Amino acid sequence: MKLLRWLVGRIVILVNFLTQPKSPKLTAQRQQEIAELTKHLSLYHLPTCPFCVKVRRAMKREGIELPLMNIKDNNYAVREELINGGGKPTVPCLKITDAGENKVEWLYESDDIIAYLQKTVQQGAQQAAKAA
Repeated sequence: MKLLRWLVGRIVILVNFLTQPKSPKLTAQRQQEIAELTKHLSLYHLPTCPFCVKVRRAMKREGIELPLMNIKDNNYAVREELINGGGKPTVPCLKITDAGENKVEWLYESDDIIAYLQKTVQQGAQQAAKAA
């Protein structure tokens, strides 16, 4: 079973590499705006998880860069942080930190994470357009 899981994981990584989406061409100002909008986020993931790959591909299409917290890389502290904070060792998981309210939210499910990221970036673009 371990061999099969390893093989499937390598296939997922290869297919992702061969079909990698392109990042959008963003101005330096827009890149900085996106970084500011997403500075309170981090993604807990596994490199070979198909749902994690789905989220990372969506991030690339939107031009979003987040800290990636690999829960497998013999990094037990990251895994424990995910379990203690989110309640379960399931990935992908988006950690949303609200420093103003000293609150942390853990968002599971790849589709929900992608929707949250897209909404955050779109709202930021709308606010920037209104300010201009």
